[in-house]
Amino acid sequence: MSGEERVGRRRGAAALTAVGAAGAATAVGGWTLVAGAAGHGAANRWLLVAGAVLVYEIGFLAYHLDPERAATALVLPNLVTLGRGGLYAATAGFLFVPPAPAMRWAPAVCYGTGVALDVVDGRLARRTGRTTDLGATLDLAFDTLGFLVAPLVGVAWGRLPVAYLSLSAARYVYRAGLGWRRRRGRPVGDLPESRVRRPLAALQMGFITVALAPALPPSVVHPAALVVAAPSLAVFGRDYLAVTGRLSRS
Repeated sequence: MSGEERVGRRRGAAALTAVGAAGAATAVGGWTLVAGAAGHGAANRWLLVAGAVLVYEIGFLAYHLDPERAATALVLPNLVTLGRGGLYAATAGFLFVPPAPAMRWAPAVCYGTGVALDVVDGRLARRTGRTTDLGATLDLAFDTLGFLVAPLVGVAWGRLPVAYLSLSAARYVYRAGLGWRRRRGRPVGDLPESRVRRPLAALQMGFITVALAPALPPSVVHPAALVVAAPSLAVFGRDYLAVTGRLSRS
């Protein structure tokens, strides 16, 4: 093992230790707040789910943190992205917590803050010249995670219809379909450029935040959710047809 590799491993271990400590502080702080608002039983259920998501996120970071990436692991844009991961874990924690009056806004605030930071981390990376492969990997993974856990909480709290979860599952179905084709030796092309993919993702993030907030009644949110989800589902379908050669890439 070279000296540079040893230094990289030490930096990686230090970064993981710092992120693990921040995750533990998030878990303890969240448990304390939920316990004060809804009791220890609710806090324990919150911690069970939020803690599992935090462990997954730290494990994901560890898996992708090779010695070459360790030096830039904790640059400011990546710290913002990791903070988003903590907020999405906090959102997930409310999955099995009854919507007590004191916490009615909590999932919307946690997820909405994470969505706002999604704009911040990218701009910081570009302005400071700190765009990294690790940051891009974490950004995509946490976006996908947020699209999964926030709608699940929305359904559990009656804020979103079950049918909206089809959009949460779409990315996993898409990737599973491509993996199945590769295992069978079938061709898989590159994802075509799209001018609507990112705006639609931003639309979904904003809508989920509004849906989680108790400002609008479910009678308004539920039908709107089906309308909002439709174009994003259509884009997933179009992308799959394009990369599998069934649709012109143009």
